[in-house]
Order: sequence, then structure tokens, then C-alpha cells
Amino acid sequence: MTAPQQGRSLWSDAWRRLRRNRMAVVCGAIVVFIVLACMFGPLIASAFGLDATTIDTRLGATPPSAAHWFGTDILGRDMLVRVMIGGRIALIVAVTATAVALIIGVSYGAIAGYVGGRTDYVMMRFVDVLYGFPTIVFIIVMQATLLAKQRDNLIVLYVLIGAISWLTMARIVRGQVMSLRHREFVDAARTLGASPGRIVFRHIVPNVLGPVIVYATLSIPFVMLTEAFLSFIGLGVQAPKASWGTLVTEGSSQIVVYPWLLYGPGLVMSVTIFALNFFGDGLRDALDPSTRKD
Repeated sequence: MTAPQQGRSLWSDAWRRLRRNRMAVVCGAIVVFIVLACMFGPLIASAFGLDATTIDTRLGATPPSAAHWFGTDILGRDMLVRVMIGGRIALIVAVTATAVALIIGVSYGAIAGYVGGRTDYVMMRFVDVLYGFPTIVFIIVMQATLLAKQRDNLIVLYVLIGAISWLTMARIVRGQVMSLRHREFVDAARTLGASPGRIVFRHIVPNVLGPVIVYATLSIPFVMLTEAFLSFIGLGVQAPKASWGTLVTEGSSQIVVYPWLLYGPGLVMSVTIFALNFFGDGLRDALDPSTRKD
């Protein structure tokens, strides 16, 4: 008598198929390595006498060497450490703004999809109006206003970027919720007297986490590019803080004389965005039920 075959959950099956995607696994490992390097790299480098604040004008800008892998800037500061510290801010901005977008988008889309009817119509027409609004111009105006008042507030930057990134997530969640709101487990919860809020956020939303996670991994590169663009035009992270965007700006202004000032942060940012996009694609394929195999 053969033993009954043990069933596999969606998440275990998705993890198994993700591991088969070598490109996605490699890109995920690259992202983890870069995150760990940005978080702990400066602490390790300080043990060898390298940091991003010590100014050695006598050393000046030197090309990459065994002592300084990414070279030094015109003030003699180690560029590798500056890139790692700038990565901290870039990653924090990306993750925080994405979290803000997910909270707004998931809540908005779930409510619109579950309630339906005229409420859904009005809520989604509001989303359509915002799609036509030049949101990046709104961020530029807000940031320019704050800087004109000498207010350098990173939290405002997080919220502003997150506030323009939730529209697509709201549409995705709305479509998923509309396909689930008449399922048996929802009817059972409703019969047992569960409130609409409990049904939406305790029973329906957990079942749409797959698309939410995939969108989050694909949204982080967009947020990073937005932050880099704002920093490039002088409206993002302000000195003495530095992000990859500000480092790219500094390097681009001196690329003819000191090209390594641009190559280091530009290469790390490009590799990070590339790896996040490929990992997000692999995660999307792994969580797609249409590609599920026995």
C-alpha cells in the first residue's frame, strides 16, 4: 500500500520553483550581499582606518588602489565607504517609501474591491485622476518649498515618494479582492458574523500577498531611481548626508578629471537595481499559479 502523497502549499511550491531559477537566486544573493555591505561595511572599514568623514586634503583624489578600492574624492575621503554609507540612505528611502505605498495601496484597493458598486466607481475614478496628475512635479515643488524654508526632512521625502507609488498597487489589489470576495471562505466568515473590516484584512488580504510581494520587489528599484533623480537635481538627500544619487551627481560633475568618482556609486546602484528587477521577475514567475507544475 503506497503512502498518500503529501500536499504542497502555494508558498512551499513557490519557494521550490524559485530555487530552480538560478538567475533569480543569484540576483537575490547579490541584493542580500549589498544590503549587508551597506549596513555593516563601514563598521568593518573603520577598523582599518577607513571612513567617509576624515578629510585628508593632502591625499586628495586618487584612483582606485589596493588601499582604496573605489579611490578617494577630492577631499581624500574613501569612496568605497562613502558608497556604502550612501547605500544605507538609498535603501532606507526605497524600503520606507515602498512600505508607505503598500499600506496606502493595499488598504485603498481592498476597500474599493470589497465594497464595490458606486463606492468602488468613485474611488477608482479618483485613482484615474491621480494617474493624470504630474506627480513628480508635485514632489519637486514640495521639496523645493521645504528646502527654501531650510527644512531637510528625510521623512517627508519618504512619504512624498510613497504617495506617488501606490496607484498601481491599488489597482492590483482591487482586482484580486474582487475575484475573492464571493469565495466560500469569505461567505463562511460573513455567516459567522465577521465584520467587513475583519473579512477584508484578516481573510482576503492575506490571500493577495503574492502579487503584493512581487510588486514590492519591483517597486523598490523605481523608488531608488526617483530618489536618485531628485538628488541629482538637488532636491533629494542634502549634505552632509549622502545617497547614491548625490554621489552620482558629484561624480558626474567631475567625470572628465576624476572618472572613478562616478564609476563606483554608478556601478553599485546599477547592479542593485538590475538584481532587484531580475529577482522580482523570478519571484513573479514562482508565485504565478499558471506556471505551477506537479
